Amino acid sequence: MSGSAPPPSDAHTPNAWFSPGRIEVLGKHTDYAGGRSLLAAVDRGVTAHVRPLPGDAARSTGPRLVARTSALPGDLTIIPGKSNGLAAGHWGNYLQAVADRLTSNFGPLEPAEVVIDSDLPLASGMSSSSALIVSVGVALAEYNGFVDHPLWKEHIHCPEDLAGYLACFENGMSFGRLAGERGVGTFGGSEDHTAMLCGHPNALVQYGFTPIVHERTIPFPDDLSLVVAVSGVAAEKTGRARELYNRASLGVREILARWNAQPSVEQAISLAAALRSSEDAPERAAQLVQGEDYLQRRLAHFLVESERLIPQAGDALLAGDLATFGRVVDESQTQASATLGNQVPQTDYLADQARRAGAFASCSFGAGFGGSVWALVPASDADEFSTDWLERYRVQYPTEAALATTLITRPGGPLRPVE
Repeated sequence: MSGSAPPPSDAHTPNAWFSPGRIEVLGKHTDYAGGRSLLAAVDRGVTAHVRPLPGDAARSTGPRLVARTSALPGDLTIIPGKSNGLAAGHWGNYLQAVADRLTSNFGPLEPAEVVIDSDLPLASGMSSSSALIVSVGVALAEYNGFVDHPLWKEHIHCPEDLAGYLACFENGMSFGRLAGERGVGTFGGSEDHTAMLCGHPNALVQYGFTPIVHERTIPFPDDLSLVVAVSGVAAEKTGRARELYNRASLGVREILARWNAQPSVEQAISLAAALRSSEDAPERAAQLVQGEDYLQRRLAHFLVESERLIPQAGDALLAGDLATFGRVVDESQTQASATLGNQVPQTDYLADQARRAGAFASCSFGAGFGGSVWALVPASDADEFSTDWLERYRVQYPTEAALATTLITRPGGPLRPVE
């Protein structure tokens, strides 16, 4: 877990954990392909409190969680392994995924009360759903003593290991000998969980994936802030949006499958590994998808975002060259819209208007198809910039702007226990 975590608690001891949300500075749909991401944890997030059920409820038969959130009235009962009948996208489905996976991997859960508090905007692209999984997953693992289980100790030795394991709660994949469950229906990677468990205060972190590898930490200037505009277009991974999100992931799987099907080729564990295997690998991969528009664009976007733009952006920030950083980020936004195809007009407009209003850089982030846009601005101007930016959006998109908000933040620390 994080370096700030205390020694493992005894089983059934009440505990609470705060997981930050995250801003994906760059790295659109790169992590599950083994590519790079440039990330920041933020100072807002989700806190999960786990404690024994009171009175007679604790003596009722069978493992279950009684959950509630400060955002909505009423209690929700989650029984591991039993369908909850909730609509797709309901927060209880993420809690169900945690309960099912921990039970499958480590044994029955003790009955418990789970209380969720959050100050992250929902469906904003700041990954409130992953923050829920991280905070609840760790809190329940501590409460049930799973952190002392031999299989836990075999698989989880550092924050990066924990990030990889918790990501599997969503995508349903196995993690070593910890067998997969059905997850929540999205075929994503571990970028969000890595930011939440490995973020640094006042710094951006650059990670590669499959496996999760820390590449560098980039100090965030003291005189700058990140302003986030939540577009009011929900970035939910349900319905048509989930289909589009999964299409991007499945496209990567298809390209990799074609690569590994070549005779005498060394099997690659990720698209990134395949493309880095030789100097001519990108050209060879392009030949495998020749004439197929979507796969061609999917490959082209990955090569630009992961292999060129992220290293260039990190170099520019380390050099203090904000002009170059801004130009690189502009290209990422253009590529997301024109090549990856995961933008909506509202997020493109917000990124463009942020630059026109004087931001050093601005870009949408997250799964796409809605969500939020970040802007890098002088800290002294952040309040005024935020007001002006939102007003520009209201003029162009009054309906969406009725649900839009802004917040001002800086890179924050990782998962941590709450006293």
